[in-house]
Amino acid sequence: MEVALELLGNWADALVQLLVQPFYYISILFMMLVYRRQVLLERKLFHVRLHSWGLQTWRTFIGGLLAGISVSIAIAFLGISLSAQAVWCIWIVAILLLLLRVRYLCFAYSIGILGVIQFVLGFFPGWKPEGWIGTAAATVHELDIPALLALVAVLHLAEALLVKLQGAGFANPVFMESKRGKLVGGYQMQAFWPIPLFLLIPAYTSGTQLPWTPLLGGDGWSGGFSMVALPVVIGFSEMTQSMLPQVKANKTFKRLLVYSVVLLALSLLASWWKPLMIVAALVSFLAHEGLLWYSRLEEQQNSPMFVHPELGMKVLAVIPGSPAESLGIRAGESIVKINGISIRSKEQMHAALRKNPAFCKLEVRNLQGESKFLQRAIYAGEHHQLGAILAPDPDAGVVLVMKPVSIFQLIAMKVQSRNKTGAQLGKPHDSDAAEM
Repeated sequence: MEVALELLGNWADALVQLLVQPFYYISILFMMLVYRRQVLLERKLFHVRLHSWGLQTWRTFIGGLLAGISVSIAIAFLGISLSAQAVWCIWIVAILLLLLRVRYLCFAYSIGILGVIQFVLGFFPGWKPEGWIGTAAATVHELDIPALLALVAVLHLAEALLVKLQGAGFANPVFMESKRGKLVGGYQMQAFWPIPLFLLIPAYTSGTQLPWTPLLGGDGWSGGFSMVALPVVIGFSEMTQSMLPQVKANKTFKRLLVYSVVLLALSLLASWWKPLMIVAALVSFLAHEGLLWYSRLEEQQNSPMFVHPELGMKVLAVIPGSPAESLGIRAGESIVKINGISIRSKEQMHAALRKNPAFCKLEVRNLQGESKFLQRAIYAGEHHQLGAILAPDPDAGVVLVMKPVSIFQLIAMKVQSRNKTGAQLGKPHDSDAAEM
């Protein structure tokens, strides 16, 4: 009972720390900007909204909160030494990296880089500059990098599970260029989760003892424990034109799982044999970059999935709540016939939809290459709006320009694209401005 009361009191203190720190609010604001930009991209490409940025924000907030509770419990058995100065140090590096690339807002990069800096500072033991530089150097020197890297590994394990459970729900259909310069359909998958962590740390004065001994820290836990709050952001960013979002999310889950296990093993070994610390630090961000590089290479080697076949029109996405969804049309399928008329273009599709103003019969080829027959009554105002977003024509459409996004573009809500002619089933699109 005494330990439970001590934990509750420390948690209350840590919760106050979390609420007075700016970083948790910064992470939520950043997340809202990301999802708002995705909605603008959908409107630019398709003139419709497939996702609600408010709902996406709420989903990631709840997912991050549950992940934070789970990770906090898990790392209570690992043990970690962290001060308020260390929290500021980690977040300052993370924000500096954010100014370069949005996807660098990840502790795999900031803590890995801090590990490299600590390793370099070890070659200059007598260097003690004055002022804020000396304070920063002393803070970095005192960081328990192996324990922090173990934290990164556990966080990415949580990220892998969140990608598995929620990743496909954050997929936004886009038009992009293939390796041959043709316009194809694809998906941009990007999500970030703000995670509030409550970390047990060894106390400097004698206090209540934990009923277990954390793996890291050794005799440091003999003086009792306290708790500190650490707001964290985890997330992933993928592009795919060769597979469905759920398939891509499953592959990302498996790769993140392997990355997490390897990094956790290296960080635990580094806590016992210090020379391995620099290896674990380099693996933290280099292997993370390697996963992104390998994913892009895989996409380049695979054939695009969302291109029109010789007969029919490929469906890139289906608008939620639309007639196409109620008919049972799925992304990746091809609409072959409408009202008995074979179709090879959007114009033929519009004409076939007008043939019967009260009823619609479709022949659709599913992902297994088999035909399925769908039918549905058409209500007032629906005969030009089935709600299926088609793959683009090879030489026309609004194409997403694949360039790294900076925080300044995110704040300005700029979406980089080139001007062509897009299409939604039953609704021809006008051309858009080159940049929003």
